[in-house]
Amino acid sequence: MSVFDFAMQMELDGRSFYEEQAARTETLQLKKLLLEMASDEQKHYEILKAMKEGENVSYDSEEATQIFKSAKTVFEELKSSGSEFAFASDLRDAWVQAREIEKKAEAFYRQKADEVDDAGQKEMLYRIADEEHKHWTTIDHVISFLDHPKNWLENAEWSGLGE
Repeated sequence: MSVFDFAMQMELDGRSFYEEQAARTETLQLKKLLLEMASDEQKHYEILKAMKEGENVSYDSEEATQIFKSAKTVFEELKSSGSEFAFASDLRDAWVQAREIEKKAEAFYRQKADEVDDAGQKEMLYRIADEEHKHWTTIDHVISFLDHPKNWLENAEWSGLGE
């Protein structure tokens, strides 16, 4: 299996995981984050597929993940709703699993970027790694929120998550 085939399958698996978790999540705001990460994984798949086929791939800024902006909005919505937060007991475990997946994906893409000679492919692999890192950071904040929703919302500093 080629590096591209492996990476493409990894992205499809990630997309499926996020879609499955979104289907299981009752909190609409968290569902929104999961579906956005699934969409990002699909974009990564398309980029990798084009690279495998030898196409020159560009990555416009409007195509970049907006997960930090979305996450900030989601948590502001949760805070302003004023409702009590109740989550399924296995929800946190799913987010912890997702955080590990993103951490491994980031490391994989950085390693592969260091191994390729083509400057365009190197840049694209680093950009995908950066997006996986943004997913990891977002997931880490979600886990903190799930652990301590009332305190976390008061202490969160989303301003430090600039693009």
